[in-house]
Amino acid sequence: MMVNWNNLDTLNAYKSLAAKKDSVDLVTVMSGENGANRAKAYSVPMAGGMVFNYAAKAVDDAVLKNLADLATEAQLVEKFEALYNGEVVNTGEKRHVLHHMCRGQLGEAVNADGVDKRTFYTTQQQKIAEFANKVHAGEITNAAGEKFTTVVQIGIGGSDLGPRAIYLALENWAKVNNTFKMEAKFISNVDPDDAAAVLGSIDVAHSLFVLVSKSGTTLETLTNESFVKDALAKAGLDASKHMVAVTSETSPLAKSSDYLAAFFMDDYIGGRFSSSSAVGGAVLSLAFGPEVFAQFLNGAAEADKLAANKDITKNPALLDALIGVYERNVLGYPCTAVLPYSQALSRFPAHLQQLDMESNGKSVNRFGEPISYVTGPIIFGEPGTNGQHSFYQLLHQGTDIVPLQFIGFKNSQIGSDVVIEDSTSQQKLCANVAAQIIAFACGKKDENNNKNFAGGRPSSIIIGDKLTPETIGALLSHFENKVMFQGFAWNINSFDQEGVQLGKVLAKRVLAHDTDGALKVFSDLLNI
Repeated sequence: MMVNWNNLDTLNAYKSLAAKKDSVDLVTVMSGENGANRAKAYSVPMAGGMVFNYAAKAVDDAVLKNLADLATEAQLVEKFEALYNGEVVNTGEKRHVLHHMCRGQLGEAVNADGVDKRTFYTTQQQKIAEFANKVHAGEITNAAGEKFTTVVQIGIGGSDLGPRAIYLALENWAKVNNTFKMEAKFISNVDPDDAAAVLGSIDVAHSLFVLVSKSGTTLETLTNESFVKDALAKAGLDASKHMVAVTSETSPLAKSSDYLAAFFMDDYIGGRFSSSSAVGGAVLSLAFGPEVFAQFLNGAAEADKLAANKDITKNPALLDALIGVYERNVLGYPCTAVLPYSQALSRFPAHLQQLDMESNGKSVNRFGEPISYVTGPIIFGEPGTNGQHSFYQLLHQGTDIVPLQFIGFKNSQIGSDVVIEDSTSQQKLCANVAAQIIAFACGKKDENNNKNFAGGRPSSIIIGDKLTPETIGALLSHFENKVMFQGFAWNINSFDQEGVQLGKVLAKRVLAHDTDGALKVFSDLLNI
């Protein structure tokens, strides 16, 4: 089937959708029996045993019909098919987009660089698993023959945010389920205080460092590597016996004797989509064991399969994406808050911030032509209930309406709890998220305007039983696919990131003292 790439505002379905603005009174439809019926009906099964409930979104059956028509006219699922069958959809860099292939083969075999890419990714996973098992068994040790107890990832951006978020998501789970192998730490910021803080908190003699840089030239990462090597040398340790590399086969790190081992990624997986590649695989397999990483991949693969369904009521990522397009382009909401009611997901909003804003923060279409409509929203968030005591005031009574994306689990990871005032801590947590959904949607009338809540604040919630390797894999895939579908709808390239390059170029000029004008003034002010 021929796939056509057209701007959103040229589509008939979008023009019909625009006429539905403000057609749903969220306060009315979410109140009383209406709300009860919606809460039951407006729910879609997800991978990992979760559900996506969108009852508190300002949509009805008519809007949903328009959204389905938009998905069909924009060929959103067909574009996903083209992506996973190996079409070069990253037009900016003229590359395949193959992160899905790290967790399964959705369609045809894809050959690039003279190899079958699914085989390439699974081979790297096997190499990582063998290495991790040898470390855990004490077959690979430090110079004194002692086991490594800590793994430290050195990377920035997608080499840090996703793997760090997933590690934190599973740390308590792994301890409870006896799969916790090694503590993981992360060094990302070029600020020397970051590396110093991590190095000051670990026993470097029993630490294994994972250097992650696709090109082998990332300034911040190589600077931090030098910082770590200096610390190892000062401790009388041979750095080459404490470091592994995750890089491309063509980078200067690939065959260097400075590393115990090298695991490979390629140019077809962008950093923010790389958690299911060797970028996440090495540190997570060392921390929790290869079997846990495999469970994570299985959850992501299950969600990917759902994303290939053309029925939006059976494709939660597509439905979530389309509602987001409606909110951004028709209702005019500029932000989205991601609010996990799970402390284990404390860094998940930060990962989604990069995933979404680096992917869809574009103002030209995939052909480089300026577009006349808004694209990606600003993403922010914190775990509940902490966020309730921070920025929820603006969300409830501020002048801007911010769509909300809640995530909640029926049970905690620890499997034990205490009863205080007739309810457990987990029940109190869940009670808060349920209350917030209704409070945002329905509000509360009060003669005192300072205490009046207008309501009409839309939200959705993803509900699972417990946060596990499968569910965090499914969550990751859900949001990756949501961002992808929105990029397709906006006719932009979600897979390059030219916006991060200019600052890098200017920073190199500053360090080379090749500056003039205001750049020189600011350089002098900062004593560079």
